[in-house]
Amino acid sequence: MRKARSLQKLILKSRSAQLLAIRQVTQLNQGRRTAGVDGKASLKYRERFELLHELSDHAHAWKHSRLREIPIPKKNGKVRILKVPTIADRAWQCLAKYALEPAHEATFSADSYGFRTGRSAHDAQKRLFLHLRSTCNGINKRVMELDIKKCFDRISHQSIMVRLIAPNNLKLGIYRCLKAGVNPEFPEQGTPQGGVVSPLLANIALDGIEEIHPSIRYADDMVVILKPKDNAEKILNKIKDFLAKRGMEISEEKTKLTKTTDGFDFLGWNFRVQKNGKFRSTPSADNFKAIQKKIKAVVNSPNYGALVKAQKLAPIVRGWRNYHRNCKMDGSRNSLWFANHSAFLKLKKGKKIDKHEAKRLVKKAFPAVPYKENKHVNVKGTKSPYDGDLIYWSQRNSKLYDNATSKALTKQNHSCGYCGLKFLSEESVHLHHIDGNHDNWKPKNLMAVHRSCHQQIHWSQKDI
Repeated sequence: MRKARSLQKLILKSRSAQLLAIRQVTQLNQGRRTAGVDGKASLKYRERFELLHELSDHAHAWKHSRLREIPIPKKNGKVRILKVPTIADRAWQCLAKYALEPAHEATFSADSYGFRTGRSAHDAQKRLFLHLRSTCNGINKRVMELDIKKCFDRISHQSIMVRLIAPNNLKLGIYRCLKAGVNPEFPEQGTPQGGVVSPLLANIALDGIEEIHPSIRYADDMVVILKPKDNAEKILNKIKDFLAKRGMEISEEKTKLTKTTDGFDFLGWNFRVQKNGKFRSTPSADNFKAIQKKIKAVVNSPNYGALVKAQKLAPIVRGWRNYHRNCKMDGSRNSLWFANHSAFLKLKKGKKIDKHEAKRLVKKAFPAVPYKENKHVNVKGTKSPYDGDLIYWSQRNSKLYDNATSKALTKQNHSCGYCGLKFLSEESVHLHHIDGNHDNWKPKNLMAVHRSCHQQIHWSQKDI
């Protein structure tokens, strides 16, 4: 513990870590354009260096500003309050996360998958398959679906602080972070939704709930696997006691006990064990309606031409198909046949383009993504990207890509073609065209590189 705290102090003082934290919150994060109470939605490069000096001087004794509250409507008609810190506070939280995460990843449960580096929803999907497949007698099992009521708003501050592995100055900074977004009605509870470090703090508070009974947790969503002889009520009471110590409770309206043959929804998928004992997963009804709504919004928009519609649809459809690539995706529903046909008719009618051009645009708008049911390779046990196993994690991260990128990574032995380092961080892999011709897709002309290396290559070419 003493060694861990010493390393955490070094990270807080590290200029490299401070620069990476600023880059993450100002240039890479999806919500980087959201302003806090100071009204700043972005920083110019001089302002980033000013923030670097601020982090260098005050990271050990950081004081948080107030949080900007943004109401977000939920599906059930209720409102969720998103509490957004300032850019400076987000940078400090990101730096704090760099210091806290490796220590806690060493202690987290193997069956926790939400908001953890190196783990994804696909790992939780495959873990369910391993629990419910025919060889494990899944047809006779039951599933208890649990949802923690207002998880982020009700976590006890005391439960977080007691479990936090950190030096005293970092603990004080986290405590101030928690108090900055406090609800006056519950002054000792809640971690602000919208904070960079909030998901990690929630995982710290909830860690250990998976050990009560075989279960799979993704953030505050959880499914418990029950054998025929298991007492569901007894297990549920144990979970309630665990949560009560942390200031939380179960949402009774979302808690269900379901036979695996009846099917249940989890993380956007519907899981079911068929009468023949075979395990199936398909996109859930709600998830399917959501993608239909997104496609219709683009296709029916009067603001775009046929070509722009095709360009906007492609990443939406590709992202959806990639998420569901380990499901059963055949049939007219899951293959998006009706959406595809409807888009073809509308594109052809709206711009009055010929049939062949409309077909070409629709093919571009609905890119094919290969799928293999239940073929995802699950992360091994409690392994973490911080455990030093460079070969395992570089090869695993390389498998997230397919086609030309996958071939380039294999040829380069899962290392960046520019800097030679392994692909270990959450930074995405880019495919660089060596001769600058983006129509030349010959394998010799393609090189897999880090995103930052790709930027460096093009900057150096501009200087020349």
